[in-house]
Amino acid sequence: MAERPEDELGRARRAFDRGEWTQARARLGALDGSAPLDPGDLQRLAQAALLLGQHELAEDAWARAHQGFLDRGDIAAAARCAFWIGLVLLTGRGDTVRGGGWSGRARRLLDEHGVGDVPERGYVLLPTALGELDGGDPRLARDVFREAAELGERFGEADLIALARLGEGQALIRMGEAHQGAALLDEVMVGVERERVSAITAGIVYCAVILACQQLLDLRRAQAWTAALSRWCDEQPDLVTFRGQCLVHRSELAALRGEWDEAVVEADRACAQLSQPPDPALGLAWYQRAELHRLRGELPAAETAYERAAAAGHDPHPGLALLWLAQDRVTAARAAIERLVRDAGPYPGVVDEAHSPRSRPEVLAAAVEILLADGDVVAAERVADELDRVAAGLETPLVTAMAARAHGAVLLAAGDPAAALAALAAARTGWADLEAPYEAARTRVLVARALGELGDDGTAALERHAAAEVFASVGAADDLERLGILDPSDATGELTAREVEVVRLVAAGHTNQEIARQLVISPKTVARHLHNVFTKLALPNRSAATAWAYEHGLM
Repeated sequence: MAERPEDELGRARRAFDRGEWTQARARLGALDGSAPLDPGDLQRLAQAALLLGQHELAEDAWARAHQGFLDRGDIAAAARCAFWIGLVLLTGRGDTVRGGGWSGRARRLLDEHGVGDVPERGYVLLPTALGELDGGDPRLARDVFREAAELGERFGEADLIALARLGEGQALIRMGEAHQGAALLDEVMVGVERERVSAITAGIVYCAVILACQQLLDLRRAQAWTAALSRWCDEQPDLVTFRGQCLVHRSELAALRGEWDEAVVEADRACAQLSQPPDPALGLAWYQRAELHRLRGELPAAETAYERAAAAGHDPHPGLALLWLAQDRVTAARAAIERLVRDAGPYPGVVDEAHSPRSRPEVLAAAVEILLADGDVVAAERVADELDRVAAGLETPLVTAMAARAHGAVLLAAGDPAAALAALAAARTGWADLEAPYEAARTRVLVARALGELGDDGTAALERHAAAEVFASVGAADDLERLGILDPSDATGELTAREVEVVRLVAAGHTNQEIARQLVISPKTVARHLHNVFTKLALPNRSAATAWAYEHGLM
């Protein structure tokens, strides 16, 4: 007996409900080819197609669903379809003209037909609020988002609540109320994890919240919500939309952890994923890839990647300005960074996407580095002072470490190595606590300079060798070359480079816990290295190891 169409339709709907987007799209598409689908099923087809990255099919299906609801006289449902088309075009594809047209059509339908007390009234507020958020008045945006959220609460619309509260949190951050805004975003994320929101709304919220955490340089939140997004993506193996942006964030976190090979893999996957079709997050992916090239000293490849980021609509600075600094193009680097300092975000710690998609702390930290390289200590001090104020307002460990290092670098350049050492030691501890070995190593180089100027050449050498160990392990060739230590493993023949560093620190009187913090490893790993040292050198205890270190010129 031939299978009835309604049986196949049931299978398509069940595949959709299970998040099997490829199955749902294939089954619904086949049925639509034989006979036009019901508007409700066209909406399912649109959502499945969008989640598979098939944007044109999604828009076409939603537009047909919109017309189908109009033909039935269901104005509210037609307006909701128009809203979704507009939102996807505005936020997912950067098409403000057509997106604004569909959003305007949704509002007009409700107004012209006198449709009053319906949840769609809340949905059509969102594009207006987004416009105020991106280029207008964030306080007005907050008020409009709150109004939409209240409508969502009244009608029990989980999607509307999540999107409106997301916007409210973003508006609070733009207003300078970073702590309150971030706390609201946490609430939204918990709601998305527990409530039954659509996959499209969940993806929008995940990506927007993680991006806000990255822009605030709130590492703890970024790590937690990136892990949650990864789990969500893994639960939907055929998901395409949102997966690319998740890969970018994973690359950023891996790079901070010093896992640069993994970061490169994730960034390359993100560039490939977001290229077909081109996604607004493609520029973010290319910027991350450029940063990894720059950090590894692959300067021509970095320049090409920054160019591709710019072509995709992402401002290539401050990374490109730092690349120019590495190429000794100091004048160009300074001009770019000073323009960015003038234009980037008026609110502490907040991105202003009209000018730069990077956060203000990132811009300020890069500016200090470039201004000091240009010999302008006064200007660098002024920027470092602003970074201190931003750090005090945000109170996030990563920004605090950035500010301490910038402050220390300025003091060092100003000829006050004792004060610089105090700031830089705090920065080194901050990076160690964040388990960010490369940033800790960069700070160690400055610590070594301060120690050298204070006459403590032995401890300065210890800091330089510790930094060299990290630079060698991650592949930071330029940093190693500038440090003048091309092979940090040559300290002694019998011990590994890490074991040598542990012996040096033991000889300097540090405990295992203190050594772990300085080397950004666990105390158990320190104990294992010490055991290996005692075994290889036939030493009975720490005192003997200290004596051995002095005998062999390690101190």
